[in-house]
Amino acid sequence: MRAGIARHLPREEARGRKEERLSLLLSSLAKRGRWRGALSCAVAEGALGLANRLRDAAIFAALAMFVTPLHAGPRAYSLDQCADQYVLALSDRADIVGLSRRATKADSYLRANARGLPLRRATSESVLAARPAVVVRYWGGDARLLADLRRRGVRVVAIDDAADFPGVRANIRRLAAALGRRRAGEGLIARMEARLAGARGAWRGAGALYLTSGGDTAGAGTLIDAMLRAAGLTNREAGAGFHALSLERLILLPPTALVLGFFDAGANALEHWGMGRSAPMRRLASRHAIVSLPGALLACPAWFAADGVAAIERAKARRG
Repeated sequence: MRAGIARHLPREEARGRKEERLSLLLSSLAKRGRWRGALSCAVAEGALGLANRLRDAAIFAALAMFVTPLHAGPRAYSLDQCADQYVLALSDRADIVGLSRRATKADSYLRANARGLPLRRATSESVLAARPAVVVRYWGGDARLLADLRRRGVRVVAIDDAADFPGVRANIRRLAAALGRRRAGEGLIARMEARLAGARGAWRGAGALYLTSGGDTAGAGTLIDAMLRAAGLTNREAGAGFHALSLERLILLPPTALVLGFFDAGANALEHWGMGRSAPMRRLASRHAIVSLPGALLACPAWFAADGVAAIERAKARRG
């Protein structure tokens, strides 16, 4: 009997070595996604047990490509720099399938968070290739693109041009609901309200004007006006909306406080020679400017406008 066992041992060892080599070959093919080749090789060699295991693994791998984890939110795509901020703040990184090409620029508030994420164009081809469930926009995308997306069943959610902080709050809640992140939205609102509460009434009604690097100002019905009032300033601009500021009027009736916007390096490079950067205006700014708000805080009606209010409040604390 021992002799019979001894005669069979070399054959068993040879078969074991062959199955080991075959298993390594099949594993290599499977890891490279070559499931069909691996299955064919297993069947040809008569390794039916391995073939069955490979078949089950291939089915599992195929299903994994299409099954979405229960905790995942909708696939999100933003069409412009403002939409980028909302998507970055509210969506998980794994759910972001496209940001605008301005997401990493200097005037993008969350530009650091955008690094490593796909930057795409606002075109039908780019959007549809990313297969988003929700597309977010403020100004990005033309009417044809938006109609095409809606026709194909893609939900498009717009950010309203909020003129006050209740409007910003409504934007946050609408976007948070669309992206399945209501709790994160309430966190942004709480952060915004805390900033506003800390700055409330700081300037005790002092007169102020807003000035951009291009020489524009803002009156009633703008988020800038709401920011000035939130810090306790009285906006000296009587007109509504955005319009050019009169240099003569500013020289004759200078405000107590001048709040600058978009003067930071890299923002609005085409306005380098604008009225806001003229020699007379620079002299006025040196005497009356209390703070210079970067473009990243001003380019989007979002929760971080409250950071601008906090910066205005800190300017009062420095002055005493």
